[in-house]
Amino acid sequence: QVQLVESGGGLVQTGGSLRLSCTASEIWFSFGAVDWYRQAPGQRRELVATINSGEDTYYTDSVKGRFTISRDNAANTVFLQMDRLKSEDTAVYYCHAWHVVDYWGQGTQVTVSS
Repeated sequence: QVQLVESGGGLVQTGGSLRLSCTASEIWFSFGAVDWYRQAPGQRRELVATINSGEDTYYTDSVKGRFTISRDNAANTVFLQMDRLKSEDTAVYYCHAWHVVDYWGQGTQVTVSS
């Protein structure tokens, strides 16, 4: 069974940094697009960043210049470096990939305190 495993969430003060990781158990993960989504309490899940197989990237406007998505294909891992964190970044962050069907990680909590 394919698994996407996220790690790296936690509690950080405003202006701090966190690095999220998403590791997959299957090799196809390194050859497709991978996304990070987030969902704050009472809010819809929103797309935060995407990286494709050619390492082109997309960021939602609210995180541009602060977040960086990258991948290590040898390790089947995608990262989300989050800098200059704000309280509005507080959410559960999910890794997503598609291969025939949608795959989601279990989520990792990011809490930014002011």
